[in-house]
Amino acid sequence: MAEFAGRRSPLAGRSAELAGLPIGARELPFLTQLNVRVDATSPVAIAVAAVLGGPLPTVPCTASRFGDFEVLWLGPDEWLVLAPPGRKTSLVAGLGEAIGSFDGAVTDVSAERAALELTGAHVRELLARGCSIDLHPKVTPIGSCMQTLLARTAVVIVVHDDSASDFLVLVRASFADYLASWLIDACTEVR
Repeated sequence: MAEFAGRRSPLAGRSAELAGLPIGARELPFLTQLNVRVDATSPVAIAVAAVLGGPLPTVPCTASRFGDFEVLWLGPDEWLVLAPPGRKTSLVAGLGEAIGSFDGAVTDVSAERAALELTGAHVRELLARGCSIDLHPKVTPIGSCMQTLLARTAVVIVVHDDSASDFLVLVRASFADYLASWLIDACTEVR
């Protein structure tokens, strides 16, 4: 992608180490991440839903998927919209038009967080070593989205399947290398 020529993702230098873990671990580089602030009960929320292909999740700690888009509930009037890297420009324009100038805001925060996809039978066990959230499928089913600490680092964790073996972890870019080191170290006990 010409758009990312010359750029380096936060975990580009750790991809080989992550690939060698006993769990599936890979960075999703340059993921589009847009912070959306609107009143969930307003007509603007309906216009935003039309752009995304579905309504904003209004139940705390949940996420919804609409085709290429994943929408994470972060607060009563705040969502994080995730999309593939090439969708940013059109998505910002569409959401900006839907929101207008006084009824909310859309902010590109794509460079703020690194995105890690973690998969495999031992992922829940591994995350439990550094996280106080109960990740059992009965407590955090598919579509759960939590802001918490993992290895004393602020993260957003999204559950992508009912067997608790597929997670998306968003971590501040400045802490991504530390979290990768923690994952590599924690995996020594999983083997």
